[in-house]
Amino acid sequence: MASTEQERADPHSPSVSSSNTKRFVPLENNPDVMSSLVHKLGLSSKLGFQDVFSIDDPDLLAFVPRPAYALLLIFPVSDTYEKFRVTEDQGREEYNGSGSGEEVVWYKQTIGNACGLIGLLHGVSNGKAKSFIEPDSALSRLLSEAIPLTPVERANLLYESHALESAHQSAAAQGDTSAPSANDTVDLHYVCFVKSENNHLWEMDGRRKGPLDRGALDAEDDVLSDKALDLGVRSFLKREEEAGGGDLRFSLIVLAESLD
Repeated sequence: MASTEQERADPHSPSVSSSNTKRFVPLENNPDVMSSLVHKLGLSSKLGFQDVFSIDDPDLLAFVPRPAYALLLIFPVSDTYEKFRVTEDQGREEYNGSGSGEEVVWYKQTIGNACGLIGLLHGVSNGKAKSFIEPDSALSRLLSEAIPLTPVERANLLYESHALESAHQSAAAQGDTSAPSANDTVDLHYVCFVKSENNHLWEMDGRRKGPLDRGALDAEDDVLSDKALDLGVRSFLKREEEAGGGDLRFSLIVLAESLD
C-alpha cells in the first residue's frame, strides 16, 4: 500500500524543526519510486527495491531475490518507539566517524521530510550494494565526497546537493498517490538495516546519534536471514507488541537484484 513518510523534530537534530530548514516533498513508500530515485542518482539497474510481504512465510520470502543487500523498515512512530529511541540514545556519544576506515557510512538527517531519502542512501552506500554504483555518477561523486567528512559535514553536503534534491523532487512526483506538500505532516518513518563487510548488522537512522551495531552475522547471512531479522525487525515488532499499542502497521522493502 502506498503511503508517505513522517518527519518529527529530533532533539539531536534541532535544525530539522527550524521553520527555515529545507524540506522535501515526502517520498511515497513505493519500491518503484525508490528504485527510480537511486537509478537516477547512479545505482546500476541490476539492483532495485522490492516489497517484502512476509518475514515468516518461507514461500513468500522465496519470491525475494537473494542476497538482500539492505532492508527498509517503514512504520508510524509510536510512543513506544520514541521512548525506546530516547532511552537508548541517552547513554551514547554523538557519532563522529569519518574516512575509509569506517565500517558503515552514516548520514545525519537535517532536511525535513527526508527520512525516506536518507534510508535509501544508507542502503546503497554500505556493504556490497555500493559496488553497484556506476562510476562517475552523481551517487559515486556524492559518496566519494562524503566518506572523508564528519557526520555534520556530510549532512551539509547532502543539504547543499543539487543532484540529490533534483532526483528526490523527480521521484516524489511519481507514485500511486497525490504528492503532499513539503510542509505537510505525514506519519511514517524509515529505518534501514545493512550488513557491513565485517559481517555485522547495522541499524541506520539519520534521527539517531549515529549508526547502531545490532550484532554479528554469519558470512552467509544477508539482511533477510533469520539471524538478521531477529536482531533487527523482529526485535522492533516484539517491543511494539509487548507495549500493547494496538497499531502494528509497518512495511518492509528490500534492496536486491532487480526482477526486470
